[in-house]
Amino acid sequence: MTANPAPNKPSIASDPSHVDVFVIGGGINGAGVARDAAGRGYSVALCDAGDFGSGTSSASTKLIHGGLRYLEYYKFRLVAESLRERERLWGMAPHIIWPMRFLLPHHKGLRPKWLLRLGLFIYDHLGGRKLLPKTSRIDLSRDPAGKILSKDLDTAFEYSDCWVEDSRLVVLNLQDAWMNGANIMPRTKLHSAVFLDGIWQLTLEHSVTGAQQTVTASQLVNAAGPWVDEVLRQGLGRNDTNNIRLVGGSHIVIKRQLPDNRSYMFQNADGRVVFAIPYESDHLMIGTTDNDDVSLDSPPTITDEEILYLCGIATEYLREPVTPADVVWHFSGVRPLYDDGASEATEATRDYVIIQDRQTNGRLINIFGGKITTYRKLAEEVLTLVDQGASKRTKKWTADAALPGGDFPATGFNDLVARATKDFDFVPADLIQRLARLYGTRLWVLLADCSCIEDLGTCFGADLYQAEVDYLVRKEWAQQAEDIVYRRTKLGLRMLDDDIRALEDYLGNSAIIQGVAGFTADLDNPQVAQTVG
Repeated sequence: MTANPAPNKPSIASDPSHVDVFVIGGGINGAGVARDAAGRGYSVALCDAGDFGSGTSSASTKLIHGGLRYLEYYKFRLVAESLRERERLWGMAPHIIWPMRFLLPHHKGLRPKWLLRLGLFIYDHLGGRKLLPKTSRIDLSRDPAGKILSKDLDTAFEYSDCWVEDSRLVVLNLQDAWMNGANIMPRTKLHSAVFLDGIWQLTLEHSVTGAQQTVTASQLVNAAGPWVDEVLRQGLGRNDTNNIRLVGGSHIVIKRQLPDNRSYMFQNADGRVVFAIPYESDHLMIGTTDNDDVSLDSPPTITDEEILYLCGIATEYLREPVTPADVVWHFSGVRPLYDDGASEATEATRDYVIIQDRQTNGRLINIFGGKITTYRKLAEEVLTLVDQGASKRTKKWTADAALPGGDFPATGFNDLVARATKDFDFVPADLIQRLARLYGTRLWVLLADCSCIEDLGTCFGADLYQAEVDYLVRKEWAQQAEDIVYRRTKLGLRMLDDDIRALEDYLGNSAIIQGVAGFTADLDNPQVAQTVG
């Protein structure tokens, strides 16, 4: 795939305080909409009250997948669309998305073998599989997986899906939107929105400084995820709004190595499935849960019951038990499912719903639900509505456009690493591998000014050097230590508390961040005018 082949040049409005499309929410859906709109020539701005991807989009199971279990609920359209997107997204960002094989052990007390075979046959042939290998049957008495699984398990089925660095997928979509002229504003919330004479009058407030700014927009897209109803209530005064069903999901991470890079899907008697996935080379991520007892009043946190639930399922399948004492990290998020009236969280739709607001003649578009795999298709559908409102027809372009750093063949990652190793022979091999995975061809931008290891600057621990930190601040809107160690990278698992405090001190004294008192996109962006509060 080629890099950023947007069909139209960015349309930078002559009035920098007015945009064609204003997006609320910097999760994967909002980022996808901003990218698509900017590439079609619309002037675009996006804001998020926190760091980008810090809500639902960084708390996923980190899979690009069709949703095998959704077949049981006859969600064939959703599964088919997801399967078609699977290899397309891999081709767009092969540095942060790659194939992964999954083992589904047959549990004698649950779904029969014939049902598993049938479901996987449909999964293989419903759409989109060209490069990924098909399903195979595994004899656990001969396969290495049999040594770590319970002795009661004798058969498994192996199938394909893809892994994704979810937080990075969000940032790369925003980076591409910015490259096409969008104004990207982190830690900026919508204070109020008034629709007057066909134009949105928006008041924005910086979440840190309290500085306010007024902008106008022709089209407003509400992609605030779990907060989509809150935006309607607090920003627009729609107090009777109730579209979202909030469902919590938690994962645990333990220190455990598997015999190879394959992952596992474990069935449970309650109908749910739980994944066990190799994580950051020597850890195992286990999740997720479905918890209806959540709210937005405080950050989502895992409960003791959820930890016991995940440990119990893992212990049922793994030969070596998993206990709460094994948990070295955990994370939780809130899924904003569209409220379709399902009685149980497991049955609620994972599909997205896009609704144009009649009170504003369609100039407000609300996005409810969705999953990370289908974000690009969702964005295309939103842009169809934006085109209708603008009385124009723009060209779809994102299906064959690489995300930043992903402009190399889907199967060419090892060649990319070899080239980087040759060009930067002073950088340790493990670090080159990690940087290539996170940044792809953008690694050459990150290391452009480095000719020896000393040029990387201070090491904050776990091979996180100053050069990488500065890149993340300048090019990816990172402002706090957690933005870097738990979202842009996952190095917080390996860093000591003192390391993270030293990084926070460095960021606190950063001339780049200190120079931004209010609203900003990227300080290096030559196209977008900066508004400093």
